[in-house]
Amino acid sequence: MLAKQFRVGTNPAHTADELSVLLRSLVDLESLDGIVLCSSVPALVGEYASFADRWAGVDVLVLGPGVSTGVPVRYDDPREVGPDRIANAVAARERHGAPCVVVDFGTSTNFDVVSAAGEFAGGVLAPGVEISMDALFARAARLPRVPFVAPEHVISQTTVQALQSGLVFGFAGQVDAIVDRIRAELDAAEAPVVATGGLAELIAPHSRTITALDPELTLHGLRLVWARNRG
Repeated sequence: MLAKQFRVGTNPAHTADELSVLLRSLVDLESLDGIVLCSSVPALVGEYASFADRWAGVDVLVLGPGVSTGVPVRYDDPREVGPDRIANAVAARERHGAPCVVVDFGTSTNFDVVSAAGEFAGGVLAPGVEISMDALFARAARLPRVPFVAPEHVISQTTVQALQSGLVFGFAGQVDAIVDRIRAELDAAEAPVVATGGLAELIAPHSRTITALDPELTLHGLRLVWARNRG
């Protein structure tokens, strides 16, 4: 089970000592039995390992090639798959069954596919919500930055609401179009679609295909990988 959850920004320049100061303010390091890590920032992996050894005194398990997950990866080069996508697949199969599709609203919008055989079958990568909006604001100086909330109507009479409509309904439509094609290729029209990631709660209610919201999906995947490798 997940006891507590904290969200902090990623700083690639953090050292093991700085990590110890940050994490000591959130958790009791003496109570830790181990650390399981999923990172797309290679520079931080070594620092977390040093932190675990020097400050926490526990083993660290880094999800990556060679780590047993129980989910075969059907990718031309499995090393190209982000560890967060593997963690999502592990948790989705356990919690939502197979086949299924995970839509992770992060820096990129990742569509991770678990086949009927319980394998990571691949997926789709698309620009994320925040990156897309940042690019729009940077290229169109007259457009204001807007709160990430859903407008009441699709047809909008203000610039702010028009941007919000394009943001919410545009990305919901993208999800539905891609999921429809994934389900067709899987020959699984009723495959569950699980939304996770920071903006999942904003987009999911407006999607026709998303069937479940699981904000802690990646953390559950890491928990399951830890249990498999550490008994």
